[in-house]
Amino acid sequence: MKGDVAPVGEGAAPEVVALAKVVARLRSELADMEGVAATTAVVERAKGVLMAQAGVSDARAYELLLERAGRRGRSLLEECWITLGQVSATRPQGRTPPQPPLSSRPRPPARGTARISLPNAAATLPKSAPGAVPASGPRRHPTGHPIADRRDPDPDSGRRDPGRRDPGREPRELLARFADGLAAVHGGDDIAELLVGVLGEAAGLDAVMIYVVAPAGSLDLAGSAGIDEALAEQWRHIPPLSGVAAHAAVAGRRALWLEDPVQDARRYLLIGNPPGRWPARAWIPVPPDGPPRAAVGFLRTRPGPFAADTRDLLRQAARLCAGPLGAAEGAPERAGDAAGAGERDDRTASVRLILETLAGPAVLLTPLRSETGEVEDYRIDAAAPESVDVAGRRGKELVGRRILETYPTLAGAALWEGYLKALVTGTRYEGEPFVYEEVVAGVPRQSVYSVRACGLGDHLVVSWTSHDTGRREARRLADMQRLGNLGWADWNLVTDTVTWSEQARAVFDRDPGLEPLSLEELPRHLVAEDLPRLSAALERLLTAGDPIDQPFRIATGRGVRHVRIVAEARTDADGNPVEVQGFFQDLTAQRDVELALRDSERAVLLQRGMLQAERALAARLQDTLLPIPEQSLELAGLCIDVAYVPADSGINVGGDWYSAIELPDRSALFVVGDVAGHGLAAVGTMAQLRFTTKGMTVTGSALPDVLNRLNTLLLHTGSDPAGSATATMVMARYQPWDRRLTWVRAGHLAPLLVRGGRAEFLEQPRGSLLGAVFDASYEESVIALLPGDHLLLYTDGLVEEPGEDIGAGLDRLADTVVRLLREGRGENLARTLAALRTAQRDDICVLDIHVPDPDPDAGPEEGPEAGPVVEMG
Repeated sequence: MKGDVAPVGEGAAPEVVALAKVVARLRSELADMEGVAATTAVVERAKGVLMAQAGVSDARAYELLLERAGRRGRSLLEECWITLGQVSATRPQGRTPPQPPLSSRPRPPARGTARISLPNAAATLPKSAPGAVPASGPRRHPTGHPIADRRDPDPDSGRRDPGRRDPGREPRELLARFADGLAAVHGGDDIAELLVGVLGEAAGLDAVMIYVVAPAGSLDLAGSAGIDEALAEQWRHIPPLSGVAAHAAVAGRRALWLEDPVQDARRYLLIGNPPGRWPARAWIPVPPDGPPRAAVGFLRTRPGPFAADTRDLLRQAARLCAGPLGAAEGAPERAGDAAGAGERDDRTASVRLILETLAGPAVLLTPLRSETGEVEDYRIDAAAPESVDVAGRRGKELVGRRILETYPTLAGAALWEGYLKALVTGTRYEGEPFVYEEVVAGVPRQSVYSVRACGLGDHLVVSWTSHDTGRREARRLADMQRLGNLGWADWNLVTDTVTWSEQARAVFDRDPGLEPLSLEELPRHLVAEDLPRLSAALERLLTAGDPIDQPFRIATGRGVRHVRIVAEARTDADGNPVEVQGFFQDLTAQRDVELALRDSERAVLLQRGMLQAERALAARLQDTLLPIPEQSLELAGLCIDVAYVPADSGINVGGDWYSAIELPDRSALFVVGDVAGHGLAAVGTMAQLRFTTKGMTVTGSALPDVLNRLNTLLLHTGSDPAGSATATMVMARYQPWDRRLTWVRAGHLAPLLVRGGRAEFLEQPRGSLLGAVFDASYEESVIALLPGDHLLLYTDGLVEEPGEDIGAGLDRLADTVVRLLREGRGENLARTLAALRTAQRDDICVLDIHVPDPDPDAGPEEGPEAGPVVEMG
């Protein structure tokens, strides 16, 4: 049939002949597709029966059919018919018989495509044919299944549990009936009606919406049932934006069960006006086990969660929709076009890449020639993303389409001749603006275009300008209002008419059946406290014509809302306002965030004040308990230099401390410690350690015994809720009569001895952290000090750097001390070392013990031998 052309008579115009060829080719392709559809319908129907009977997936059902066919020596189609025949033989009396295949039923044109009438002898069914709609009685789907009438609900339906099904209707029976009906559906609307009709009462469904995924990632409404046409038109196209439940279900490849309207409204932009119209919703991607091509939404007017068996039923029903929705998504690419795609040259691919980055509408046309070389049609091989035709097809949706098939009225028009001239002569064609009309979904639509065509080898590059942007701008305005949660309003003061957009009604939660509010009625809905301010603003607007921007609050069925009105008045020649235009914006969510931030800020300020007060108290306690001398001290013949510098970051004081006292036997005690943590707790632990250490050493306790008792003290009196406090400490006792220094440590850094121009860290005796373990043991070490020696006791704040090994800091300290002494800066050595540390993150405490040189006028002094003497024990 491919070469058959309907007779058009002698001397017919070329454009008539061209259209006749298009019609003949479409007839042939339609017959082929009807045959494929009929076979596919039988297979899908048989798969659905097996899925319902055996409870298996669609893939497993297909495998079972193949296995049975191979085992019994039949074809796949024969096995499908036998499976369906077995079901028909067991169908109870009164069930609707199987419907004829899709090839014998008329198909309405798909949304967004031009309507082309083709003769079809099987397009009209007799009234007695199976599936004919009865003149009276309950409404039925074209398959014969009853459809729940949502316009007149059962008065007892409110007492049913929407999550429970009638025990008499087993899930497999319902799924079998649904699969039986899917074999005869014609599109998304039929599928939606079938879902409500078969599963509506059992699953408590009131409405169904089916979206298919567009090439650009947006969602297009393919079918609906139980919703009005205005709402369907409003939500017919959803851009690829976050915050939409259908998009989230497709992107996440998982079912979404929205059963809490308040929480769901905070996460998603809910479909409906008002959104609480359906308090329970479910969005299930199709297919569930692969890249989703569609999403099915099940909507219920009654609140409450979906029961587990209801969820399983809806998932199985959505799985059965995968086949029909895949076929309805778009006609398969023609074999000829697919073959031609593989033959496109490199130039076409290059132009396609350029068009994908081009701003504005443009397409690449490839001429399709007859056997004699004449141009019969053009195929769109590439399109810029902003290319949009009168039917709303955009970008990649245009690729692969043929010009005469998609826009048949162009045959014989000046534009068609301009294309041919530009292709043959290579000259540029620029046409005058013309009106193009196309019938979309039965509604004529017109647009005015200016077209430009340029030859590119054996192709045409065509661009155009649309002079009619009203519909596009209106659609963008509606999307902007919905996404920005604002709606416009117009008050005509002369005719006393009020016009609100749909989103303005949603802001006020106003029923669509009620008239919009006039300016006089508006204050009646306000919270009493906001009435004076808004009334004054409206008076200024209506008397002086001053524009207003006023926030206020209104009381709705779902609580108090924060709303903003921005309006201005248009005046006549005398300056009297005749019209007020403006918009309402719902600021409730923004206001909630502001209040939450304000509460959080108050809590932070309160906590900051408490911490600053705690720091001030801790600092005062530290100054009282740990006075820092302004000058060097002299103890037991030694010169002692002390430095203490608090950290320059944070608001808590630390627990670093020191002690330098003379004991009753004229010896001297030197201590440097570091308590873990900051704040009052650290200062308290520091005071406890400092005074306990003094008391025990004054009474003559040995240094290891002092550390043992301090360790026990911390283990039993820790103030930290998470456990006992911990601390490090180094303690030394100096005897001036023999210049021997006995020292112990508890997890602290080793002292640094500088003698004869060399610096060396002392070998550390055993001693663990205070407050860490009960069985800790401590050893002491003894060293002889010589005239000129410097011994440094310090905390880790003097040497530590973030991200640096502690060994590098210790080496740096040793080098710095040697350099300072070589430069003659040994006086006040501790303070000099502390001052060299900039931007330290921890407290610094340094104790420099210096043995002065002997007086040259004095006689020889007895003392220990030269060289260090170290004893461990």
